Amino acid sequence: MNNSSDALSAATESRPPLPPFTQQTAAQKVRMAEDGWNSRNPEKVSLAYTADSVWRNRSEFLSGREEIRQFLEKKWQTENGYRLIKELWATAGNRIAVRFAYEWHDEDDQWYRSYGNENWEFSDEGLMQRRIASINDLAISEEERLFRWPQGRRPDDHPGLSELGL
Repeated sequence: MNNSSDALSAATESRPPLPPFTQQTAAQKVRMAEDGWNSRNPEKVSLAYTADSVWRNRSEFLSGREEIRQFLEKKWQTENGYRLIKELWATAGNRIAVRFAYEWHDEDDQWYRSYGNENWEFSDEGLMQRRIASINDLAISEEERLFRWPQGRRPDDHPGLSELGL
């Protein structure tokens, strides 16, 4: 964001679906988040969070949209070939629990599958105001990869986590 009016409009923007979530609208919100993260666009993804959003990601604690944007920029500079699948675990009111897995490789072409769980809390406008993520990395061989679609949005016909046995 380059000026204060842009920041204000993003902060007050509505991001449907809005809470309270149903199973259907929560699943839609999860897929929208997956699509955003698979875009690997830190600016675009950061706009899904409130201006004062609070995160715990592994052992990092972030506060605010700009810290989130910087975090994502750094993340996608080191996690090459990033492809993510998210799945709804549970929902109640303005909260959604998600499980996910993503595959990526480092600069030495070592592949990893990262597994995790997230707890999300949303503002009335549908922006995420709190994200708590626990993530573990498993080194895998290139042959063990399961996420092989072209970079970007996961195709609708690509299996999800449950279908892949993850």
